[in-house]
Amino acid sequence: MDFSIVALVFGVIFISELPDKSMFASLILGIKYRKMYVWLGASAAFLVHVVIAVTAGQALTLLPHRLVEAIVAALFFAGAAMIFFGKHSLEAEPEPGKVARAEDESTTFWKVFGTSFGIVFIGEWGDITQIATANYTAQFHDPLSVAIGATLALWAVTGLAILVGAKLIKYVPAKLLQRITGTVLLIFGCVSTYHAFQG
Repeated sequence: MDFSIVALVFGVIFISELPDKSMFASLILGIKYRKMYVWLGASAAFLVHVVIAVTAGQALTLLPHRLVEAIVAALFFAGAAMIFFGKHSLEAEPEPGKVARAEDESTTFWKVFGTSFGIVFIGEWGDITQIATANYTAQFHDPLSVAIGATLALWAVTGLAILVGAKLIKYVPAKLLQRITGTVLLIFGCVSTYHAFQG
């Protein structure tokens, strides 16, 4: 395991996921239901997505190096375009103060776990963090380090959303996080393009 890769992937995925729809979904679910149940369900869904993304990234490594770099660059540029120009969850940013707490002692673990898992699992298909995880796997040829960094980042963001998400958005503008993420992806796209032409 390469700790520098773990740290790099953790940082990029963490920032990318902060203004994401799944973060806001976890925030709302955490207001309505038991926080630990929500975190476990969302975290399990993220783990499945990381495994899928790493597997897809490993498949890319079977292709010629120059072609892999070109594909990685295209995906990074597509991700940046999604961030800058696509309709984003920030447009529907929740107002935690207006969400009534509906926690019920009769709400079972499996009901909350299943709801959280399902919402995050469906919402993360084709998400920028999934694309980035696959890209890093293809780029670094170290699926374990990438998987650990991505998983820890997604779990950390989920916990942050559930515990202090509402306060965080008040102090750190979500649109600023969006712009930072988009810029980082553009930079990685340019670097990958350079490597593709250099061979």
